[in-house]
This record gives sequence, structure tokens and C-alpha cells, in this order.
Amino acid sequence: MISKENAEHYVWGDRCDGWYLMNRKDMLVIHEKMPPGTSEKKHYHAVSRQFFFVLLGVLTMELDGHLHEISAQQGIEIPPLARHQARNNGDVPVEFIVISHPTTRGDRTDLP
Repeated sequence: MISKENAEHYVWGDRCDGWYLMNRKDMLVIHEKMPPGTSEKKHYHAVSRQFFFVLLGVLTMELDGHLHEISAQQGIEIPPLARHQARNNGDVPVEFIVISHPTTRGDRTDLP
């Protein structure tokens, strides 16, 4: 059994949290939390396909130059090679699940 309470925790970006729910080469599942006003670097994955599913708050996802506001209980697919950036433009933390197939480890190119 795995949960946020017993999963391996890490800190990324500026004050963002992540918990590995599944960490395998063929699949990566992470629970992430972004405080208000935070964002990840714009990037893409050559092979990995991702699915972001929002649990709490609203996640702003820039996907190939288009902004998407994803509310709780909504999700968005990120295909390989799609330039994307997750942001929390709101006033409350946003929590979401990211499923990556295969893992994104070694498959990320940051953009300027």
C-alpha cells in the first residue's frame, strides 16, 4: 500500500513537493503539490507520455503555447515532444497526480 504519508518525498523547483507513488522505468506516478505563484521550467519529453490529474486547486498548463486551466477532478494529457509548463497562478496550493509512461528520468529537455 502506498500513500502520500509513506511515499518517498522530494522537493523540486521553488518550494514544490513531490511524492513517488510508483517509480519504475516503464511507469512513474507522482503526487505533487505546488504553492501559489510557483511553476516548473518549460520543457518537453522525447518519449514519455504524461497525464496530469488535479486533486485540489487549479493547475495552469501551458501546452504548445496554449493555456489550459485544469480544475479539481479534471486532467490533461501531454504527448511526447509537446512543450509544456505547469504553473500555479492561483492563491491556494494545487495538488495533482502525474502519470508518466515510460518514466521521464533521462527524457527531459528544458527550454529557455
